[in-house]
Amino acid sequence: MRDPGNNNIEKLIFEEPSNDHTLSSIETPLRQDAFKLDDELKIELIQNKFKDIMEILGLDLEDESLKDTPKRVAKMYVNEIFQGLKPENKPTPTLFENKFNFKEMLLEKNITIYSYCEHHFVPIIGKAHIAYIPNKHVIGLSKLNRIAQYFAKRPQVQERLTIQIADELKKVLQTEDIAVIIEADHLCVASRGVQDVNSSTVTSSYSGKFQNSDIRHELLTYLKEH
Repeated sequence: MRDPGNNNIEKLIFEEPSNDHTLSSIETPLRQDAFKLDDELKIELIQNKFKDIMEILGLDLEDESLKDTPKRVAKMYVNEIFQGLKPENKPTPTLFENKFNFKEMLLEKNITIYSYCEHHFVPIIGKAHIAYIPNKHVIGLSKLNRIAQYFAKRPQVQERLTIQIADELKKVLQTEDIAVIIEADHLCVASRGVQDVNSSTVTSSYSGKFQNSDIRHELLTYLKEH
């Protein structure tokens, strides 16, 4: 993965998605009946469907190594990599009164991001950097990680992921002074199609005081100091 502390960090921009990388909505596209099935039934149904896929591909499901793969995949989808689809899994933020009246930037760097591209269902692997300027409250540092990872654990496009994290933090912290930068490798680029293993994608969201060029420059300077 490209180091986001490189000399091009000040050129980070929120680019318009290309035709093959479409952002349809800020909200994750879900049907109205998305939560009518319980997890056990979802696992059973996905297991059966994935078994069909493996059989269509010609795989021998009697083989010792493959026979339990459909169930493993189903449990992984529901309980792990897509658990961010369920609202009840959203982390409850731990807020503390800003007793010190701290009004400077607070930055959490290098938050690990594992997500899945909604176009090809292959991994997106990267880092998120989250900065905010406190108002009346500060948030427990681990909750920044948990919020980022909650929105990552669903089929995603990186632009949406960036905005969802930023919007959630605005609500939680009751401030517009939020910045989110994500740099990630997309395996839909590296492992298929153009098969470019050296490129990475950067998205950013700057709100409130972070739209000020001096404060943004301060943030980007911190990110270069690894």
